[in-house]
Amino acid sequence: MTRLLWPVLLAAGIGSAGAADPLILPAPHLQGGMPLMEALKARHSTRAFATRALPPALLSDLLWAAAGINRADSGKRTAPSARDAREIAVYVVTARAAYLYEPAGHRLRPVVEGDLRGRTGSQDFVATAPVNLVYVADPGRLDADPASRALYAGADAGVIAENVYLFCASAGLATVVRGSVDRPALAAALRLAPGQEVVLAQTVGYPE
Repeated sequence: MTRLLWPVLLAAGIGSAGAADPLILPAPHLQGGMPLMEALKARHSTRAFATRALPPALLSDLLWAAAGINRADSGKRTAPSARDAREIAVYVVTARAAYLYEPAGHRLRPVVEGDLRGRTGSQDFVATAPVNLVYVADPGRLDADPASRALYAGADAGVIAENVYLFCASAGLATVVRGSVDRPALAAALRLAPGQEVVLAQTVGYPE
């Protein structure tokens, strides 16, 4: 059963009872924002983040921009993928828990309780920034040879990361995409299934 428990989530984290229930995100705002050319001009990487948490509505808009469904009839998303494989999953790592973003239903499914932010990269700021997105590939969804699978997964994760960059530029948020990740350790921490692979991580928060 899905729940809309953001006040509880923000105040106390996720308790043991019903911890696996998905959390419904607020509906994303699909109007307004910065004009595209201005967002492209403003887009940049930063490595200085305030520790303040993102409010639920802003996190909702961020995740929809990253990889949300923008065509309900087909389930296709804001980011393209090779052969429409949709092999990249977006994990959301916060101070409270790690979640899997489920575009169908626009919701978060808790996967691991506790603060795993420090495991999402080697830089100090990842442990205190409010959100670290982790892009995880399931290469088995791609009908291609191993080398092509790796190429496609990297390209598809990069497109999602750029969506996040443009949203952050529009919303006045700071972000940086990161490849310096201990992938096996992070995969174990997120309890990924065999065959799933961490591709990239991306930190998001308010500028310091």
